[in-house]
Amino acid sequence: MGIGVSVFLIAVGAILAFAVEVEVAGLELEVVGYILMAAGIIGLLLSLFLFGPRRRNSVQQTRTYDDRPARGSVVEERRTYDDGDLPPR
Repeated sequence: MGIGVSVFLIAVGAILAFAVEVEVAGLELEVVGYILMAAGIIGLLLSLFLFGPRRRNSVQQTRTYDDRPARGSVVEERRTYDDGDLPPR
């Protein structure tokens, strides 16, 4: 049972327990609503705490980087010095 089904059971159970005022011979809809809400809460807790961590993938990737330039490429290095703070000579 997933999270969606659990929330659905809680909602249907709450509607039956609190909003419906229909009498059915041999059946208490209020009790059925409480049972559905309890089943939904138990299913929600099981989905979150027991089955939730299993669904996460922990994939470790190892990447290697090659800093050498490709053959035929040009490597250019520029250095800029700022002597603005020194007094003139």
